[in-house]
Amino acid sequence: MYLLWLRVAAILYAAACVAVFPAVLYGLVSWRKSCVHLAGLGFFIHFVSVIEMLVQAHRWMPVGAREVESLLGFAVAGVFFLVWWLYDAISLGIFALPATFFLVLVPALGPDRYHFPSEGVRTSWLVAHIAALLVAYAALCFSMLASVLYLLQENRIKSKPKPGQDSWWAPLDWMPPLDTLERISHATLEFGFPCMTVGLVIGSVLAQETPLGASYFLDPKIIAAFVSWAVYVVLLLVRRSAGLRGRKAAYLSGAVFVVMIAVWAANLFSHVHRYGPQ
Repeated sequence: MYLLWLRVAAILYAAACVAVFPAVLYGLVSWRKSCVHLAGLGFFIHFVSVIEMLVQAHRWMPVGAREVESLLGFAVAGVFFLVWWLYDAISLGIFALPATFFLVLVPALGPDRYHFPSEGVRTSWLVAHIAALLVAYAALCFSMLASVLYLLQENRIKSKPKPGQDSWWAPLDWMPPLDTLERISHATLEFGFPCMTVGLVIGSVLAQETPLGASYFLDPKIIAAFVSWAVYVVLLLVRRSAGLRGRKAAYLSGAVFVVMIAVWAANLFSHVHRYGPQ
């Protein structure tokens, strides 16, 4: 029964993760309330699951990696609620709640290695995993392109070329205005983030069917992917909270693109993710 409660808690944590980003990045009160209520309910049900798990096992100490992961997720959520209650710092939930969800997700799949009901279902999830990450990478590429064009357009405007003046900037007359380029860069960043998150979640589920177990997450590309996700979160948070615009925002967009390139480069050292012959 504890597994059922843990799965319900994982679903509630996932919903809270969805709500925390508009609550923090845009300061929406309704999303803030939804985030706190969903995470609080998930925390309570998680508590019930932990107690029932330990009582059922007739011990008060966790045994096994999945029990430890569940308790660690519970501790992370507990510290987050303590900090939120003392300092009203819900912005920390943008890191704590996804971390809690990822920690709870694996134990919620079951005590044993997860198996898909059929090869077709597994293939469908694999296609969704790859498609979500490719869309996220494509969005980052467009964001980087818009940022580069923003910097070029800004330099062109500052140079103040006269009509008909023979200049190497002349071919750039076709570029959109600065405001349009900045909105494209920010919009594609925000579009790519949920795609990357979904891709990582599906990848975490797929990893449970491999014989590698927890060592799957020690793969260089997996580590790099989660680092890129964290940098992505920092970028969105800093850009929104600090109100960065213009050149500084373009440089920040480029930082995520650089991390994305590092993720692809990590494929050379990965024993799990290889596009060529194994």
